[in-house]
Amino acid sequence: MQTGKNIHKDAEREREREREREREREREYKLPLNDIPIFIKLYDFYKNLTPVITAFPKTKRYTLGQKLDNITLDILELLFSVPASKDKVDILQQISTKIDLIKVLLRLAKDSQAIQNNKYLGLESILQEIGRMLGRWIRSTKQNSGQGQDKLL
Repeated sequence: MQTGKNIHKDAEREREREREREREREREYKLPLNDIPIFIKLYDFYKNLTPVITAFPKTKRYTLGQKLDNITLDILELLFSVPASKDKVDILQQISTKIDLIKVLLRLAKDSQAIQNNKYLGLESILQEIGRMLGRWIRSTKQNSGQGQDKLL
């Protein structure tokens, strides 16, 4: 038979466990963006893209190269807005559209000989991985939209 003190201690322990679980859920949801794999991949993509753009012929550097640079920075900016957004799926789909545009522009750069084939293949490989991660994130967000928070992939 439990005494009043034991019941009180058990209840207090249970409340503390619940507070710890709540703190864990908050930490899980509020990951810093630089810890999110898709952010890391996009950051790496941009680091690899920058020297490629500077090697573009002058006639392509300030048109095609600048466009590639700007769209990649737009995607980074959109990634930062996802956690605070009420319509995460919409922003993720905007990112997906921009990723597809980058793929087309990169292929155009390769076909117009502004970029070497091996550089193109490396950048395209990173973009493919980003696309897969983004697709999983969109599916997860759609599935969880009625169930609360989604995980950042």
